[in-house]
Amino acid sequence: MAKGASERGGAAAALPPPSDRDLIIDAAFARISQDGWRRLSMAAIAAEAGLPILRVYRAFRSRPAILSGFFRRVDEAVLTAPVEAEADERPRDRVFDLLMRRFDALGPYKEALEVLGRELPADPCAAIAAGARLLRSIQWMLEAAEISTGGIGGIVAVKLTAAAYIATLRVWLRDDSPDLAPTMAALDRRLRRIERWYGSPRRAPDRAEPASA
Repeated sequence: MAKGASERGGAAAALPPPSDRDLIIDAAFARISQDGWRRLSMAAIAAEAGLPILRVYRAFRSRPAILSGFFRRVDEAVLTAPVEAEADERPRDRVFDLLMRRFDALGPYKEALEVLGRELPADPCAAIAAGARLLRSIQWMLEAAEISTGGIGGIVAVKLTAAAYIATLRVWLRDDSPDLAPTMAALDRRLRRIERWYGSPRRAPDRAEPASA
C-alpha cells in the first residue's frame, strides 16, 4: 500500500510545471478581471505570475503579444480533437461545432473578456492586433472544418465567420444558462445566413452505382 502511494506521488511529481507563457497569460487575465485593461502593466503581470520581469520580457514583449498568446492557446484547445462529421454533413455544422468548442474553452476567462470588450476599443493598436489575430484563428477554424480559405471566396468566408463569431460572443457573455442554448441559437442563426460561402456538403458515394459511374 505504501509503495502504491509512493508511485502515485511519483507520477504526480512527474507532471511538467506550467510554462512561463502559461503562467503569464493566466496572470494577465487575472489582473484584467481585477484592474481592467487600461491599468494593466507588465510589472503587475510579473508580480501576479510570481516571475521576474525579465522572464516576462523574454516570453512576451507587450500586452498585445500576451493576447495573441491567449488566442493561440484557445486555438490549440479547439483543434486538439479532430472534427467528427458525417459524410453528408453540411460545412456549417462543422463550423458550428468548432466555434462552440471555442466558447467552451473561453469559459474560465469570461469575466476578463467582458472587461476587454469594454476597454480594448479605446486602445486602437491593441484592438487592431487582436482583430488580426482573431481572423487568423477563424481561418484555422474553417480549415479544420475542411472549408477552403484561399482566394476571394475564402477571404469573405473568414471575415463573415469572424463577424458571426463576434456577434455571438456578445450573446455568450450574457448567457448564464447551463446548456448555452441562447448562444447556440444565435450562432446557428448567423451561420445559416453565410453558409453559401462554405461550399457544398460532402456526399457519400452511392453504393448502388458501379464504381466506374
